[in-house]
Amino acid sequence: MTTLSSTQPQAEVPAKTKAARIARPYMHPYAAGILLGLVLFGAFFITGNGLGASGGMNRLVVVFEDALFPAHIDRTPYLISMAGGDRNPLENWVVFVTIGTIIGGFTSGYLNGRVKVEIVKGPKVTNRTRLFWAFVGGTLMGYGARLARGCTSGQALSGGAVLSVGSWAFMLAVFGGAYMLAYFVRRLWN
Repeated sequence: MTTLSSTQPQAEVPAKTKAARIARPYMHPYAAGILLGLVLFGAFFITGNGLGASGGMNRLVVVFEDALFPAHIDRTPYLISMAGGDRNPLENWVVFVTIGTIIGGFTSGYLNGRVKVEIVKGPKVTNRTRLFWAFVGGTLMGYGARLARGCTSGQALSGGAVLSVGSWAFMLAVFGGAYMLAYFVRRLWN
């Protein structure tokens, strides 16, 4: 890939490339961290709760489960608290946080020229292998989030901000486990 500068003559750019949005640089990590802290404070201030995503996704799944298998919902204590009887699983703050996160992420990606369909992988890894292991990893992360009673945003950001010992232990386990597992899956990126 060549980079055009003021000293190089500009070649004619194809029409398809002209329409593509140019990716803008990422925000400085410290500035992004400060903004994330302000968003977390705003979430605590407005809703009385922190941030989280796995609970919202869980409730979105329960909507479909309740539509297909309402008797199962009414027999399972965990699900009764969300959708048992006449309860609507979407009537919870975390659903709106999750939907807002998805909309905000796509909006930010679009405005900064980063929305595109691609599979990021190493040069020796096939698309099929990458997609398979992404599915396995996502499934394990989703199961782990429910088992840990929160995802990294709910446990680490919200729980860590209020100095919850369990949340700090969770994050140490996440980073420790990731570093130990990275050795065994490093070939998936080569």
